Amino acid sequence: MARIARWNYDGGTHAGFVEADRCYPLPPEHTVGTLLEAGLAATLRLAAETLDSAASVPLADVVLLAPLVPATMRDFVAFEEHVEGVRKSIDGVAGMVPEWYEAPTFYFTNPHTVRATGDVIGIPAGCSALDFETEVAAVVGRVPGSDGTNLSAADAHRHIFGYTVLNDWSARDLQRREMKVSLGPCKGKDFASTLGPWIVTADEFEDLHDDEGFLPVSMAVEVNGELIGQDLLSNMGWPFAELVAYASQDSVVRPGDVLGSGTSGSGCLAELWGRNGAQTPPPLKTGDTVRMTVEGIGSIENTVGERREAATLVAARSRPRNRTR
Repeated sequence: MARIARWNYDGGTHAGFVEADRCYPLPPEHTVGTLLEAGLAATLRLAAETLDSAASVPLADVVLLAPLVPATMRDFVAFEEHVEGVRKSIDGVAGMVPEWYEAPTFYFTNPHTVRATGDVIGIPAGCSALDFETEVAAVVGRVPGSDGTNLSAADAHRHIFGYTVLNDWSARDLQRREMKVSLGPCKGKDFASTLGPWIVTADEFEDLHDDEGFLPVSMAVEVNGELIGQDLLSNMGWPFAELVAYASQDSVVRPGDVLGSGTSGSGCLAELWGRNGAQTPPPLKTGDTVRMTVEGIGSIENTVGERREAATLVAARSRPRNRTR
């Protein structure tokens, strides 16, 4: 078992392992990316060597960064309870679409706006309904002899290098407008995602899987110290191995790819808005603090910053439909 992190300390940026309350930096030739490329077994060997020999610094003295710079980020919607509530909130329609049950669904989000625990998350321009989404993300690592394509669930399970906590920040009013065009979400999502506080390697969870491959670990979210929602990761409609396998079909998963579980039941405000028929609890505002905790991984916490005041919508021009010049 290893906890893999990135941090700033003494004017430099470091990567390495966290054990108890100390941080052990990697040898200079290694990064989190090289660990993912090396695979889980090699990383666990290096962790043992590093913890035995590297000079450590107190965890309390470092500033944690996001534990990796993702190659890609896919985010699924794997919790039925969440989809029911958000559909009522976003579309005003109760119940589930039958297509949800047929196969996992995901969208690609922005790897360039990943944030760390402790960062201030500004409200994007035009947003008056800022929300959070409580998730767990699987991080893909290399498996010798595999190209990451058309994986079975059993092979996909071996590609899961570790897990981290994910907050998929959401501008619900922007998202609602975008999805009426039957595409998106785009600007409703791509302004920020938090990953952290570290990656916990997959071996730590191996004995926790149930007979169907699900992980019954607790997930909870608090706003300003008040519990908003709590769920079990095992309430997903598909285990993570199935999500990774599905992502690989006629495509590829590579080291550094991040795959989110989707929001847990009661893990966001929009789901509760749909169930309550009103925006209660209220949207996030400047100064609010959101804390997410996942059993066996840890906690991430962010404070909401100011809203950027700008006009970003650009109306389409009215165009003729001529077919010749």
